[in-house]
Amino acid sequence: MANQFSRTAPTVQPIAATPELPSAVPLMALSTGFWAFKTLAAAHELDLFSRLAGGADVMVAELAQALGLHQRPAEMLLTGCAALGLLEKTGGRYRNTPLSETYLVRGKPCYFGGFVQMLDKRLYPGWGGLAEALRTNRPTTWDPAVQSSVFDGEDPMMLALFWEAIHSVSTMTARKLGEAMDFGHFRRLLDIGGGSGAYDIELCKQYGALRATVFDLPHVAAIAAGKIAEAGLTDRIETAGGNFFEQLPGDHDLHLLSMILHDWDEAKNRALLRRSFGALPSGGAVVISELLVNDEKTGPAPAALMSLNMLIETEGRNYTPAEYSAWLEEAGFRDIETVWFEAPGANGAVIGRKP
Repeated sequence: MANQFSRTAPTVQPIAATPELPSAVPLMALSTGFWAFKTLAAAHELDLFSRLAGGADVMVAELAQALGLHQRPAEMLLTGCAALGLLEKTGGRYRNTPLSETYLVRGKPCYFGGFVQMLDKRLYPGWGGLAEALRTNRPTTWDPAVQSSVFDGEDPMMLALFWEAIHSVSTMTARKLGEAMDFGHFRRLLDIGGGSGAYDIELCKQYGALRATVFDLPHVAAIAAGKIAEAGLTDRIETAGGNFFEQLPGDHDLHLLSMILHDWDEAKNRALLRRSFGALPSGGAVVISELLVNDEKTGPAPAALMSLNMLIETEGRNYTPAEYSAWLEEAGFRDIETVWFEAPGANGAVIGRKP
């Protein structure tokens, strides 16, 4: 006879597996990204990397004394810079890494510090208003209601920083563009909105037969003239002042638009490309060098974030190869292609040729 206390064993229900959560580490890295930048910016502002130029090294106590810092923050700064790959440590002494020695020492040919300083003093505060820019579709680093352009009424020191920053980024980008595309088939380059002339200087160094003209607003062309003279290329590179929305100089078989079209809206860009087509001879070409957003508009991150930077600075955005190709074809260009490369100011170039 069955035990009166016995009962049917309950059915065991399997324990549902807890779904594995995605790691929050990438989100932490995104959220604290500004920590790394501000460490770099503070070290640059304190001239840390220039103090360590030429193989010099320093201990924590020595740096604290030299900069008038307490030892605690001096140690934290050196540790942070070492963690970021900006310094290396041997036997208690810190020195520049090749990266810092090449790009962050004042006076070096590839000095990048102007760009760091511009980001810190101008764009970092502007990005603090990104949500406002998204809501209003207006820049935050200047006021279009009372200023005619991003440069109108700007502090002269900030403008000088801007041009030094752009020259640094453009120099390294031009070098990569010259390696990715063969400029040897062209006789004379017109750099439309050429700024400080960095592209012209680098491309003329790479291609001995190439001559160039920097075409920009008169006060900008004067800046380019100084840089060209410093490079010893006044016999091959000239400057011309003017407004590229109104006219373009003739007698050039290659037009360059580098980091220019992202400043403007679609209508202005289409008009400028039509003007370029009209000014070029048959067989001429136009090169659009930019941080290109992919055609799917999912990245890459440098281009997508630069596009947001255009929101706080300009009326433009970063465009895709497909968008540029459509505008070039509409203007009359043919044999349109995109070449890709890796550089600070651009990841590719869209090229159109005039039949």
